[in-house]
Amino acid sequence: MQPQQPNEPPLALASQASQPTVSAARKWWVLLAIGAGTFMTALDTSVVNTVLPIIRDNFSTDVATVEWVVIVYLLSVSGLLPIFGRLGDIRGHKQIYLSGFGLFILSSLLCALSWSVQMLVAFRGLQALGAAMLSSNSPAILTKSFPSNQRGQALGMQATMTYLGLVAGPALGGWLTELINWRSVFYINIPVGLIAFALSLAFIPRDRKENSDEGFDIPGAITFLVGLVALLLGLNQGHNWGWTSPLTLSCFIAAAVLMVAFVNIERRVPFPMLDLTLFKRRLFTTSISSAVINYICVYSNIFLMPFYLIQGRNLSPSQAGLLLTAQPIVMAVVAPISGTLSDRIGTRLPTTLGMTIMTAGLWRLSLLGPATPISTIAMSLAFFGLGVGIFISPNNSALMGSARYARQGIAAGMLATARNVGMVLGVGLSGAIFTTLLTHGQNNDPFTLFNAIQKSFLAAMLVSALGIVTSAIRGNGKKP
Repeated sequence: MQPQQPNEPPLALASQASQPTVSAARKWWVLLAIGAGTFMTALDTSVVNTVLPIIRDNFSTDVATVEWVVIVYLLSVSGLLPIFGRLGDIRGHKQIYLSGFGLFILSSLLCALSWSVQMLVAFRGLQALGAAMLSSNSPAILTKSFPSNQRGQALGMQATMTYLGLVAGPALGGWLTELINWRSVFYINIPVGLIAFALSLAFIPRDRKENSDEGFDIPGAITFLVGLVALLLGLNQGHNWGWTSPLTLSCFIAAAVLMVAFVNIERRVPFPMLDLTLFKRRLFTTSISSAVINYICVYSNIFLMPFYLIQGRNLSPSQAGLLLTAQPIVMAVVAPISGTLSDRIGTRLPTTLGMTIMTAGLWRLSLLGPATPISTIAMSLAFFGLGVGIFISPNNSALMGSARYARQGIAAGMLATARNVGMVLGVGLSGAIFTTLLTHGQNNDPFTLFNAIQKSFLAAMLVSALGIVTSAIRGNGKKP
């Protein structure tokens, strides 16, 4: 374990988060309730992406317009996660979590009933509000419900539910759309959400009102929200607008100015939205950095592989989708095992090992060519998934364990924000390299596509190598 950093919260305060607030039997019901909510939000994310072409045809609109069904959800969730994490610390994580369920269920119904693409985009923004309330508080609830020697196991099983939702989404979305219509992918959230809401209401314990006298930092929240949305919007749309266009540059400049203003606000207000003293703990800072790096690599892979399989290897979408499940299936199996192991040996070794395997996996993916056997592709994806599965649960456990009890919501919100920022950076990085190499390549050269994909994977591999360093210097992350 690393030495105590100057001016950081005492480790004893941080370890308060390891004291469970529920009985030994009830904590598993809490895990089931949180897992059901996690599965629902992951399922919704993957299933909506699958049916975007159907929605476009139904509303007779263009791709640029229907993309906002996904973009508005991503931007809204990312900007709101730390805000609702902080509100959970003040008002109670259970209260915010249950409110998120109600809003998510209602907005899912409204999405299904939308009569125009503009209405669907608006209701997706409302759905993102509910999803942010869920995602920013679920790790905090788990961390407070399980002792420190089971925290990694609990967070690993939650990660498994995420992967199961991502795996089931494309297949379920295609089946429901063919059997009924695209609206059914939103209707499915209602029964799943009601079951998860009932479990959460019954088994998640009441919150200890330790921060109810603290105020909420409204100026900081608004500044952070607008600044992060400007950054993510520029990264997400830069390839469409042009990376040096006035609109893209304006987004980046606005984001930089607002983030500097946000830090100044947080240093001065008595009850900041983001407790900057958390970053004085090396374990917290390196865990956040490693999480961003991990998701950059994961979403670079998610972006690139469909181009390789469908455009490069001429597989059908269903064949490509089936092959791509090799990665999340391995992740779902390995994540709880790795989390349980990290409860015993600490988090540094498994996170560093996971990042190392991820780096090797990206190198292996960079070697895929026009004649690579399908079995080799599947094994390469599975190997990459092995690294992600080994890494993610111990890293989440280290991050949540490094924050004291009264700041669990902030830590959970930052963890979820790291995922969304990494996702946008991953797609932006790989997309920029991929499209640039395609543009400058020979249009009639069949190897131009493969060269662009290979170079993009190599860039992701270099990012992953940086993650080996951030994981190795974190300290062991075990409680005294």
